[in-house]
Amino acid sequence: MNSQTIEIGIWKLIFMYALLIPSLAIIIRYKLGLTKRAVIAIFRMTGQLLLVGIFLKYIFLFNNFLLNTAWLMVMLVAANLSVTSNAGLRKKYFFLPVLAGIAISTIIVASFLIILVIRPEPFYDARYFIPLTGMILGNSMRGNVLVLERFYTKMEESRKLYSSYLLMGATRSEAMRPFMTEALRASLIPTLTVIATVGIVSLPGVMTGQILGGSMPMTAIKYQIAIMIAIFITMTFTGYLNLKLTTLTTFDKFDNLKPDVLKEPEK
Repeated sequence: MNSQTIEIGIWKLIFMYALLIPSLAIIIRYKLGLTKRAVIAIFRMTGQLLLVGIFLKYIFLFNNFLLNTAWLMVMLVAANLSVTSNAGLRKKYFFLPVLAGIAISTIIVASFLIILVIRPEPFYDARYFIPLTGMILGNSMRGNVLVLERFYTKMEESRKLYSSYLLMGATRSEAMRPFMTEALRASLIPTLTVIATVGIVSLPGVMTGQILGGSMPMTAIKYQIAIMIAIFITMTFTGYLNLKLTTLTTFDKFDNLKPDVLKEPEK
């Protein structure tokens, strides 16, 4: 196979930016209120990727365990801030428990995948360590936003129902269980849909990247299978841990949800 990846020139990239105009036109025409957010997101994405490209050049060059670990910590904190912000939650209650839930799940699953399944030498080889942990973390973020947003929105909307469970003698854990079940289910269904159609509807990122990089299709497929399983496991564990850990800070001593857990909606 030809291992030479085709270079995308600056003018070709500008052409892709120009294709955003129809999307922005629809947002403006139907007054979705997302114009500013979309423009900021696109510029932010561009800036972040350019900076990441510069940093990764040196991370790959030095290939140092401490440097790679520091980069993972940066990714974990950034993921945490993104999850709490997009789920509409107050950071004073969620920053530490969500960070703990994301870090524990990501580190355990990524370590298993890298050290026991792929086995690069050394195990912290940046070519594997950074992209794989990033993919696991990035894909689990969507599930984290869904599980936290759904759980706390439903808890806020159903305070009377939750209180009735407590009055009938249920423990806090028992009273929360229906809401946790609904939230976990909502967070996992999109990923299960992707898993069920992968390879037929679309070729996922890892597989596409490896094939473009010159790897044999079967090698790319085996990597993709391992990573899809790792993503699903991480999403399940992280969702469960985040619900359990955040309830330690978001409920008062009487087992009631604190009144200021959710941020005020933007006007």
